[in-house]
Amino acid sequence: MKMRNQGFSLIELIIVIVVVSILMSFFLDRVWYYQEMAEKTAMQEDAGAIQSALTLQHGKSYVRGNQEALNLLATENPVKWLQKPPKNYAGEFYDPSPLSVASGSWIFDLKTRELVYVLDQSQHFVPGKDGKKWIRFHVNVQYEQVAQGGVAGNGKEILGTVFEPKEPVKWF
Repeated sequence: MKMRNQGFSLIELIIVIVVVSILMSFFLDRVWYYQEMAEKTAMQEDAGAIQSALTLQHGKSYVRGNQEALNLLATENPVKWLQKPPKNYAGEFYDPSPLSVASGSWIFDLKTRELVYVLDQSQHFVPGKDGKKWIRFHVNVQYEQVAQGGVAGNGKEILGTVFEPKEPVKWF
């Protein structure tokens, strides 16, 4: 009995293509997710470096007794405290829009005095109240009420400074 080698049937070929397509879509989704998480981690590392620089600036001003310099920390461009800016720092802009800046970049908004990170990979990012795919950071100056002459008064003393997102950041 002779057997004929006919190769793949059309049904078998379609099944193989469907299986490979499903596996590739799952693989690509994971790749994009991990790229997004890598970008998130890099952004958090930059924010941590800025927090460290802020702590040094706060300590320097506090030791020198320069209250005005402490108050100015909330309005200064935090990137200037770093020895060198992040590679993806695009500069200072007045009232920027996400479309006016390359994605994956840090910018300083001169209008609101906030440092903004424009996301590149944002498939799992939940935008804030403004609905834009960026994260706005600011310096939060924390005050403590102090008594003047043994009587409670209007005196405020800076307790600390924190570099943090203006509103909670969410990824799903």
